[in-house]
Amino acid sequence: MTESQGAWSTGCLDCFSDISSCCLATWCPCVAFGRIAEIVDKGSSSCFGIGALYLLLNFTRCGWILHFIYRHKMREQYNLKGSNCGDFCMSCFCEHCAICQEYRELQNRGFDMSIGWDENVSRRTPGVAMAPKVEGGMKR
Repeated sequence: MTESQGAWSTGCLDCFSDISSCCLATWCPCVAFGRIAEIVDKGSSSCFGIGALYLLLNFTRCGWILHFIYRHKMREQYNLKGSNCGDFCMSCFCEHCAICQEYRELQNRGFDMSIGWDENVSRRTPGVAMAPKVEGGMKR
């Protein structure tokens, strides 16, 4: 861990600080995880696709592997404190609390988790500038 790494905005056991994300992570973890993955992947994966994969992996008790990959990716992307060993332990033993923490972290960074990556980006972009008109052909 380097000195430039920042702290998580909430602790792993602060689940009850946001009851709605706690309930979502507890009763519909595939939805919460899908939303997290879409934001972490910057829209290159869909909430539904990753959430469905996570649900299928949970039937074989292997959902923690996908969670571990995304927790590590999120921690690296946002330069958050932690380690691979810590990510592994959180994914194996405290998966729902970790999902809740990740969900809150992204909310605290200004993401509206219910609208997905594309809508978050369009809300942050003040206006779309149009490209200038270019006349065809070369003129001297």
